Amino acid sequence: MLSFQNDYQEGAHEKILARLIETNLEPLSGYGSDLYCESAKKKIQTACDCPEADVWFLTGGTQTNQTIIDTMLEPYEGVVSAETGHVASHEAGAIEYSGHKVLTIPQHEGKIDAAELETFLRKFWEDGNHEHMVFPGMVYISHPTEYGTLYTKVELENLSAICDAYQIPLFLDGARLGYGLAASDTDVTLPDIARCCHVFYIGGTKVGALCGEAVVFTRHNTPKHFLTRIKQHGALLAKGRLIGIQFDTLFTDNLYFEIGKHAIAMAELLKKGLADNDIPLYLNSPTNQQFLLLTDEQAERLKHDVVYSFWEKPDEDHTVIRLVTDWATTEAQVLELVQVICTCLKNS
Repeated sequence: MLSFQNDYQEGAHEKILARLIETNLEPLSGYGSDLYCESAKKKIQTACDCPEADVWFLTGGTQTNQTIIDTMLEPYEGVVSAETGHVASHEAGAIEYSGHKVLTIPQHEGKIDAAELETFLRKFWEDGNHEHMVFPGMVYISHPTEYGTLYTKVELENLSAICDAYQIPLFLDGARLGYGLAASDTDVTLPDIARCCHVFYIGGTKVGALCGEAVVFTRHNTPKHFLTRIKQHGALLAKGRLIGIQFDTLFTDNLYFEIGKHAIAMAELLKKGLADNDIPLYLNSPTNQQFLLLTDEQAERLKHDVVYSFWEKPDEDHTVIRLVTDWATTEAQVLELVQVICTCLKNS
């Protein structure tokens, strides 16, 4: 079986495993206070061109989203998200479980439109009954989005300006950030994200690490007693070295960015193979997530040879599936996948 189900189906990049073995017997202090965590923080600050950034290491994406949103919001506030945003659609109610409502607005291939965001915020404050409503206390976006699409630098700057005007933070979910930064047609860099966002995180789990995310607060705005709050949310490892060593490795010799480039190259190979066989994609994603529109019959037949992710049902007779490349994907696997898809569609 070929597996293109997600970008965290393998263990970890071999360089990370090697570093973990090399440092395994070193006695280190816990909870992220070891020398490798400190080294990783400095490397991330440099990569972000943000020496004043405050960097923290959390266990995974769900814990990170919940912890950031819960600690930065007041009890009466909610978080604004695209209706397809991860915290609104695929987070199992983790945000609501912490007591904060996800306030959804329309999406455009996964993205929020700045003008629509401004209208939403303005109408809230103009509403004479807003004291009886959930206050919009933060804006959440992801880059890439759930559809693998990317914001432009201008779009990020516009969103940032609106958040500044309404004095609420812009939070960027970077679970797959490495693949967004590596896309060939993006004009967004890591320093751009650090400049535009009040807080964001650099995903490790989906970009070559065993686990872990690096949260970056860019404006001296880390919530009070954040370490304690991380622990309350179950996102703090006693063996903090596990995440620190991984990020120290990822940000040595540009490994994080090389991983992203490889996954993008494999996704582009997949797109070319499908295009050469006149097989259209559901939408144009520039990153490692690719979406294919199939009839229900085709989707069921493809299951016999390929592990993929179900994405959505656009109508009664069709299914959108997601195919994902990552650091471990090989050219041979991609070429075989193209052949399998072609055979499946020709026999339908």
